This record gives sequence, structure tokens and C-alpha cells, in this order.
Amino acid sequence: MASIAGMSISAPSRSLSFQQSQQPARLISPLKSVSLSSQRKSFPSLRFRVSCAAKAETVQKVCEIVKKQLALPDDSTVTAESKFSALGADSLDTVEIVMGLEEAFGISVEEENAQSITTVQEAADMIDKLVDSK
Repeated sequence: MASIAGMSISAPSRSLSFQQSQQPARLISPLKSVSLSSQRKSFPSLRFRVSCAAKAETVQKVCEIVKKQLALPDDSTVTAESKFSALGADSLDTVEIVMGLEEAFGISVEEENAQSITTVQEAADMIDKLVDSK
């Protein structure tokens, strides 16, 4: 887990500061929102979310399922950044991957979510989110 509290970054004509928000935020991970603001008038205040990727165990299990569904050799490398298309998957293969993930994790993936998954990391992030919402 990471946190940022009261950290400042200064440059000759710019000063940026980060402050951890105390407002609850619904995230995949237990991190809170972080705000970024500047003392310059020409730089508007920004708010953004910091969230961690899926659990390492989830990513590893997704990698194994993808290798099995695509009948990849044991020595082939599948990482979180691996794109299904780069591994040789067509749209039918992607549907079969999603079905395998649903079975392995005991989840149900909506069709529109399934169509947006293109990498192992995206699949693992979606799985962790669905498992946490159970």
C-alpha cells in the first residue's frame, strides 16, 4: 500500500504539492484519492485517483488460463502486458478465455466488459474488481 501526504515538488517558477484526501473513494485497492494543485494561477487544480493493479496471484492465474486456452507451449512467456491478439488469439479465442476466467474465478462477466478486455492486466483488474464486489 502507498500513501502520499504533504509532499512538495518545487521548480524555479513552479511549486506543486500533493495531499492525501481523507474522503472515502471506491477503488480496486485500499488507496485513497490524491489531489495535485499548483500555486500558479495559470495551472488549474487537478484531482486524480491512484490505484494499484490487480493482485499478483490474480495476474499469474490469468496468465496460466490464457496459456491453457490458447494451447501455448510451456516455455512461452505471458505477462500482465501481453495482448491477447499478440499471443495469436482471435475473437473466438478471447470469448473462450473469458469463459475460462469466469469458471476459474466463479464470476460472471458482462458481454460489453468482455469485449473491452485486450490484455492479461485488463482481465486481472476486472476479475479483482468483480471478486471484491461479491
